[in-house]
Amino acid sequence: MNNAEHLLPQGRHLLDRRSFLKTAGLSTSSLALLSMLQGDGLLAETVRTAGGKEPIRPKIDPNDPYAARQPHFTMPAKQVLVIYCPGAVSHVDTFDYKPALEKFHGKKPPGIPDVTFEGPTGNIAKPFWKFRPRGETGKMVSDLLPNLAKQTDELCFVHSLHTESSAHPQGENFMNTGFTMEGFPSFGAWTTYALGTENENLPAFVAINDPRGLARSGKNNFGNGFLPAAFQGTDFSATSPPKNLGRPEQLTGKDDATTRDIIQRLNAHHLEQYPGDADLAGRIASYELAGRMQMSIPDVMNLAGESAATLASYGVEGGSELRGSYAQNCILARRLLERGVRVVQLFNGSDPSGGNGITNWDSHQNILKTHAMQAEIMDQPTAALLADLRERGMLDHTLVVWATEFGRMPFLQANGTGRDHNPDAFTCFLTGAGVKRATSYGTSDEFGFKAAENPASVYDFNATLLHLMGLDHERLTFYHNGLERRLTNVHGHVLRDLIA
Repeated sequence: MNNAEHLLPQGRHLLDRRSFLKTAGLSTSSLALLSMLQGDGLLAETVRTAGGKEPIRPKIDPNDPYAARQPHFTMPAKQVLVIYCPGAVSHVDTFDYKPALEKFHGKKPPGIPDVTFEGPTGNIAKPFWKFRPRGETGKMVSDLLPNLAKQTDELCFVHSLHTESSAHPQGENFMNTGFTMEGFPSFGAWTTYALGTENENLPAFVAINDPRGLARSGKNNFGNGFLPAAFQGTDFSATSPPKNLGRPEQLTGKDDATTRDIIQRLNAHHLEQYPGDADLAGRIASYELAGRMQMSIPDVMNLAGESAATLASYGVEGGSELRGSYAQNCILARRLLERGVRVVQLFNGSDPSGGNGITNWDSHQNILKTHAMQAEIMDQPTAALLADLRERGMLDHTLVVWATEFGRMPFLQANGTGRDHNPDAFTCFLTGAGVKRATSYGTSDEFGFKAAENPASVYDFNATLLHLMGLDHERLTFYHNGLERRLTNVHGHVLRDLIA
């Protein structure tokens, strides 16, 4: 069998081919080669997404990763603002009116479990705030959020959302990245990976953290995961500017400009010596952006030019200190969007280091007090931000998303004062470019316990957000560890009834 010279040419060919395949099949280097070939699109004729579609992987120039790129199809939205409320806002006390809660108040009807996330359940509890009809549509919204309630006719509510986790870290991860585990790209990272940015002097993706700090899942909520590092969110707030951008006092503006010019020339020369080094090019691009941010960030963060009427409408003064700080963050969000930042993620709530319901919307105890406290911080500034964007004509090209990780139960916990986590039904809303106004999609059951009519998964929700940005969620992919990864994993359908 080893005397290949005695075989016919066809036999020698088969033997050579068999030997190669045997060796290659056992070789990790060959697997790596195949992976690299596939990642570079050299095997693209055989590559398909889970839905059988050809993937669309943006061509990223390492020298200019933030360059504006075209969407997959034309949609009005060019930018997106995500207002995220960690801790799980109670849908049955805000936007999802359930008359049955009043009818069965103090009772425990059949079908309610004896134990939920944090232990034994109590009885059905009516809303802690009165619901009233709002706007021309007569949509029922509670008194907890009176300012947002006035804009009901401008909003599109999704009442049938459900998620895959009842724990806050995993719930935040799932809502913001499409996976309960850490290490996956956030919605903002996927969007900027696909579209880049229109402003070369500011980050493509900015995360504005709550004045009290990071949310439970921290920077994973706006991380890049396995996408290039350029697409992670840059986090700062109105009271906490980006670090290390200040110019030393001994340097003049001219000195600073001269220094940056010299560094740019040195970087360019260095890159010429090492062509094709994507990591080096990416680092240089990041450093150059940081240099440009030294000039642009002070301007965008300076609220001195805002009128007294604007400051008053946002509630910068006159309320709690936290409301004032959050109001400033809302103004900062508008200023970033005005300057072409592609994605702004604004947080209202942080990790519960201050106790249950103190730093976010997690209200297992005394929901009447804790939700009221969070609402005082969030309601007026958020409503003012939406109104401001509308008056400036910015909602013609800006999608706005208001979201939380899950809902809360229609019954009380055994302590009799709070509501437990509810992953099976919750409410989020949209407004702005491409979104139907005065719309309520889907319903939860009569108690707000489970999604009922037109149930919508988080995958569906994220698929819809990408669609509104002109992106096909099934085709926007990144090749990673042998898989065409996407925000919606292998799931999700666009909720077309939400689209104008």
